Amino acid sequence: MLEHSTLLITGASRGLGAAIARAAHRHGARVIVNYWQSESQALSLVAELGARALAVRADVRSATEVQAMVREASDWAGGPINALVNNALLNYQFNGDARHSLDTIPWDALQAQMDGAVRGSLNTLQACRAGMQAAGGGQVVNIGTNLLQNPVVPYHDYTAAKGALLALTRTAAKEWGPLGIRVNMVSGGLLRSTDASAATPSEVFDMIAAATPLRQVTTPEEMADAVVLLLSPLARGITGQNLVVDGGLVMN
Repeated sequence: MLEHSTLLITGASRGLGAAIARAAHRHGARVIVNYWQSESQALSLVAELGARALAVRADVRSATEVQAMVREASDWAGGPINALVNNALLNYQFNGDARHSLDTIPWDALQAQMDGAVRGSLNTLQACRAGMQAAGGGQVVNIGTNLLQNPVVPYHDYTAAKGALLALTRTAAKEWGPLGIRVNMVSGGLLRSTDASAATPSEVFDMIAAATPLRQVTTPEEMADAVVLLLSPLARGITGQNLVVDGGLVMN
């Protein structure tokens, strides 16, 4: 299904990013595993996946590093990157007890998440656009959150950044649609489990599961499958959309 895809996944060494890498690779994609700090995990994942995978370090907040990563990956693949998943998350823990309240949150906390989610995605989009256009089109999936529709825990910084990323998703889809580039978002709820959700108490997972029609918390693997769907030719008519994958907790 993705045999013709050269896919760059940011923040792909662990958690959801690694699940997406495994799912896309299973469906035939060449996969570039971007990492920033988790070198050993990235190299381990690439060793697991084999010859159709490459690990490349870059801080997505740096346009210079992202451009160098895209050049290295394109040289390795023998052609341009034609698929992109913006998944990188900057050092965040979903711990409601430790979150910033609205009364005390500093702007720097919001800026940090904006830099990771929005600046990082803008850098990768700009670095990959020419190659996608030369290839006759491309697919982009940005990773969002169902907290936009249901802020059950008010993570102000994280949610605001993902809201801005959704806006960028839609404006990018509008501008780049004529180039054959599709841009969508996949938004999960709390995933069971990733490093970011490791601090979440088990009773919170149980509460969420009980509130969903499927009576379960979404796994990284389930969300990864939805990402693969939007990257694939099966979604060739879909752009500018936000697909919520959370067991039906939020219904659009």
